[in-house]
Amino acid sequence: MYPKNTWYVACTPDEIADKPLGRQICGEKIVFYRGQEHKVAAVEDFCPHRGAPLSLGYVDNGNLVCGYHGLVMGCDGKTVEMPGQRVRGFPCNKTYAVVERYGFIWVWPGEQDKADAALIHPLEWAENEEWAYGGGLFHIGCDYRLMIDNLMDLTHETYVHASSIGQKEIDEAAPTTTVNGNEGVTARHMENIMAPPFWRMALRGNNLADDVPVDRWQICRFTPPSHVLIEVGVAHAGKGGYDAAPEFKASSIVVDFITPETDTSIWYFWGMARNFNPQDQALTDTIREGQGKIFSEDLEMLERQQQNLLDHPHRALLKLNIDSGGVQSRRILDRIIASEREPEQTVVRISQ
Repeated sequence: MYPKNTWYVACTPDEIADKPLGRQICGEKIVFYRGQEHKVAAVEDFCPHRGAPLSLGYVDNGNLVCGYHGLVMGCDGKTVEMPGQRVRGFPCNKTYAVVERYGFIWVWPGEQDKADAALIHPLEWAENEEWAYGGGLFHIGCDYRLMIDNLMDLTHETYVHASSIGQKEIDEAAPTTTVNGNEGVTARHMENIMAPPFWRMALRGNNLADDVPVDRWQICRFTPPSHVLIEVGVAHAGKGGYDAAPEFKASSIVVDFITPETDTSIWYFWGMARNFNPQDQALTDTIREGQGKIFSEDLEMLERQQQNLLDHPHRALLKLNIDSGGVQSRRILDRIIASEREPEQTVVRISQ
């Protein structure tokens, strides 16, 4: 179950730079490509001639050409031509609202008349030269909500990421969870601790000592449909923690866009945005490499967890205080999904 009347990250621009991209999103098989005037287009990945995937074709003069028999389709889903055939009477393919923004390509898989680009989650750092970003993409065989649970409860870092960002103090610091409308926030603060390996590297990247006590924070923000942005960082102890001046800390935003493929698989767009030494490309590359290794450690755990849940569909799971962020996120999603499924109310006027 997932919301469909909303914006998801579909891909990154480099994925459609040379040829069309076929990607299933929320159960919809879609082909993305550069159409007329180099604008991004998205249509159903299905050739109306013989059902071949249009994503196996190519783009010519802004139109999509099927790689099977050469049927040509426009960005509006209408067939344009086909060698030696009359095809203009073919029914239109389904088209999808698509927007290129913030370095990502976003798609609205639901009702197209409800698509509004103003509803795309704002990413201030993505258009600010004082910030640098590096990230990647994983395909993971799990329910998208399991990944949200994972990101809203960072207690697992102590165990899954023991060699990079994990430390026992995470377990010892109780999280607090709040809900404001459709945003769920779980925060954890740790004071006067030693930084783990990843954050020692980040401190050095900001020309700070890495062998002194620090204050550390993790503020996980969930917004629908499946975005989790996490403010993370360390500051030299006693300098104000989260509110410390820039010269005393290394802080970043962990970017997580989770796009459902099916009920049990996702496209996971991950990355980190930082506002210290943004011009240092080598540092960006180092952080991206380190973060990629960290996130790859979650893959087996999540996929094996998914398989266990499929094998035991009626088994009740324990809920602890550390699960509050994930629980509240699911409640928000449940409300949205239920509202999408509600039939439109018919107004009946009685004449008197």
